[in-house]
Amino acid sequence: MQRVNTVAELRDTVKAWRSAGQSVALVPTMGNLHAGHLALVNEAQNNADRVVVSIFVNPTQFGVGEDFEAYPRTEAEDRQKLTACGADLLFQPAVSEVYRSGAKTLVSVSGLSEWYCGAFRPGHFDGVATVVCKLFNIVQPNVALFGLKDFQQLTVIRTMVRDLNIPVEIVGVATVREASGLAMSSRNGYLSAEEKTTAAKLYQTLCVARDAILAGQSSYEEIERKAMLFLQASGFQPDYFSVCRVSDLKKADKDDSDLVLLAAARLSKTRLIDNICFSRNPQSRSEALLSKGGGGDLKAKS
Repeated sequence: MQRVNTVAELRDTVKAWRSAGQSVALVPTMGNLHAGHLALVNEAQNNADRVVVSIFVNPTQFGVGEDFEAYPRTEAEDRQKLTACGADLLFQPAVSEVYRSGAKTLVSVSGLSEWYCGAFRPGHFDGVATVVCKLFNIVQPNVALFGLKDFQQLTVIRTMVRDLNIPVEIVGVATVREASGLAMSSRNGYLSAEEKTTAAKLYQTLCVARDAILAGQSSYEEIERKAMLFLQASGFQPDYFSVCRVSDLKKADKDDSDLVLLAAARLSKTRLIDNICFSRNPQSRSEALLSKGGGGDLKAKS
């Protein structure tokens, strides 16, 4: 696997691939790679001839008091994992390579960015959209792959690509989960063994809400209220639990078929997010529900 740190080096390599008629996939990450990231790389290999993985802890998506400095950085282990799974190139730039001094441009997807996680992390999705737009301009991939676990992020990116006419196909890949159901996350390392057991209840709560809706319960406000109460009783500090439309993340009503349940909650010092996408009418599912990797979830291999 080739490793580069500068935009010029990356572009030279990609240019050679293009000249050979090869397609390129991009997997953007912040490192501390786990099975969920490697699932993205594996799916990228099914979508393109060459796979670029970026590792960049993006400062602009961290708010005041968040864990930018403490965010886990495991560079040697990450390189070993990417080499083992057959990635072609690792792009690992410094902050000064991505954000030039005096830069004044910010990419913002209005509406979507202020809801849910955006309400609790002001400016977060502006940082995400800006760095992803930069990576698309730097790499110019044919396809880019993102996990469905960060469903609001995926929706923001898909909207940005559509609105700015960026010629990149966005592929959502199923969430990889531990045996308990806990979604894989780089921040799971902050959890103690006891907290990880409790953390799995976030996914369990989503499953209960989904099953209630599929069983015919139509009061989404009541489902949300019960979920919030259960999470509080289980030791979480929930930020939100919302029944939304897949298409635009607005609050769902009884006439909507394709739904996503979005949840975020703090457990001790760790903030967890998760979701479940499903359809009340499986025969007319939208493209957003047709994730790579089968259904909405994958179990991590032990």
